[in-house]
Amino acid sequence: MKILVTGGAGYIGSFMVRLLLDRGRQVVVFDNLERGRKEIIDSRAKFVEGDIKNRKSLESLFKNELIDALMHFAAYISVEESEKSPEIYYQNNVVGSKNLFESAINIGNVRNIIFSSSAAVYGNPQKIPIPEDHPKNPTSEYGENKLAMEEILESVRSENPEVSFAALRYFNAAGAALDGSSGENHDPETHIIPLAIRAVIEGSEFKLYGTDYSTPDGTCIRDYIHVLDLIEAHVLALEKIQKDPGGYYYNVGTGKGHSNREVIEMVRKVSGRTIKVWEETRRAGDPDQLVADPTRIKTELGFEPKYSDLESIVETAWKWHSKSV
Repeated sequence: MKILVTGGAGYIGSFMVRLLLDRGRQVVVFDNLERGRKEIIDSRAKFVEGDIKNRKSLESLFKNELIDALMHFAAYISVEESEKSPEIYYQNNVVGSKNLFESAINIGNVRNIIFSSSAAVYGNPQKIPIPEDHPKNPTSEYGENKLAMEEILESVRSENPEVSFAALRYFNAAGAALDGSSGENHDPETHIIPLAIRAVIEGSEFKLYGTDYSTPDGTCIRDYIHVLDLIEAHVLALEKIQKDPGGYYYNVGTGKGHSNREVIEMVRKVSGRTIKVWEETRRAGDPDQLVADPTRIKTELGFEPKYSDLESIVETAWKWHSKSV
């Protein structure tokens, strides 16, 4: 089986590429390297440089490669940046994804799609934990993008019933390889765990955005999923749509939330060092709590996270960042 991984030069995509190769799959990586890094792409994969916003490059890709399944990770991911630059986000995430899905189906005859979605589609939840059938009310441009991308998938499936997809709604992806050999390295970086670790290593101030949320300690609560568990969910989802064609939505989380203050404290514990915390006002678009109800993915796919306790996540991230500084 040959699998196309868009965004395969990024954090999660590069982990996905490595796992697929380790399990005997052929992999083609498609990435424009705008925010990815070529050096982290596994050398066993075929790399094609291109942009999902460019239909010609997509047409060339699908004419030259016989792709059996698509895993789509090539989206911009910052809530804060999406509020500042909504048009840039819309063009890449929504228009680009539409180009990709249509080209894959119409030119490449691809019938199996795994999509990297987000818990941001829910917005401020009406209940915790959040099930997949919860109302969708995104509070950020990024969340709006992801919801629009899901709707595009629904639309292309209604026009092409032979197409199957699974949209995986990530909660907070985090962590690194167990040996610290690879990990999270976004530019710009907006995620709390790498930012807190960098602050410790560099002796700089860590900015804590928002202490007035409706949570026990006033800071945001998030459900963290280790990147190794997250990519395993993609393999299970692909097996599902190949066995039982259809359109599926799965939360990928643990069902347990941790506040930003708890994360900071865990970084202190794991590093054995202090963190200088500077409290800032909240960022636009950040919901108070996002905690998954993972019942569906556990029941239907047999998904069981192995590395997603907060301490393991921070320990692997600390090992990676300590090596990479």
